[in-house]
Amino acid sequence: MKKLLSFVSACILLLSTAPAFAAGGGVPLLHVKTNLDDKAALQEGAKIFVNYCLSCHSAEYMRFSRLGKDLDLTDEQLRENLMFTTDKVGSPMKIAMDKGDAARWFGVAPPDLSVIARARGTDWLYTYFMGFYKDESRPWGVNNLVFKDVGMPHVMADLQGGLQEAVYKTETDANGHEHQVLEKLVLPQGDMSDAEYKKLQNDYQRNMTNLVSFLEYLGEPAKLQRYSLGAKVLVFLFILLLISYLLKKEYWRDVK
Repeated sequence: MKKLLSFVSACILLLSTAPAFAAGGGVPLLHVKTNLDDKAALQEGAKIFVNYCLSCHSAEYMRFSRLGKDLDLTDEQLRENLMFTTDKVGSPMKIAMDKGDAARWFGVAPPDLSVIARARGTDWLYTYFMGFYKDESRPWGVNNLVFKDVGMPHVMADLQGGLQEAVYKTETDANGHEHQVLEKLVLPQGDMSDAEYKKLQNDYQRNMTNLVSFLEYLGEPAKLQRYSLGAKVLVFLFILLLISYLLKKEYWRDVK
């Protein structure tokens, strides 16, 4: 009994600390609400992916033909809007960059993003895209909240309206020593009006939500079909249970 209680306590402790590990060193993750039923959002996310990510990161487990089928896009729409690395609709979403060259340029070859949403989680990805900030000490001039010393540039800085700047505050530890701690990230408003500034922020948040939704779809294209099939199976089992119960009553009527 004591072993069982110890095991349950350990599981509860692990589950309670999981968000802290997922946040990457205690950074709280931003929550993102994705919707795989929204084909327009997935299409927009796919467009952002091929324009800003596919030049360095491949998605080799997805073919353009499957993408078009799932997102209600014709072959012509695929060629015109999404296919910049190949002219064959049946080709996987691969990059032209050689992995050896990429490793020399970036220090490590950029990873394939086919299952990144399943590996990291949608909240982590959203926080990552929202967490770039200016850091002149880094080779690309940027750092990231959840990926310290990130080895890639902020390729979507133009969508965000520039680079966010880190705002620090002074904290005193238990030994009385003062430390500079990052408090928040702020995007300089510049000459933008309040309305323009707010619209820019809202547009970027929507774009990153669409991108994360697409990456979630990319990690498991059959998720919606699986959910649909699961619901049908549950309905079938309920009907079967009802029929079995009625048959049982009918068979045992004379016995009683």
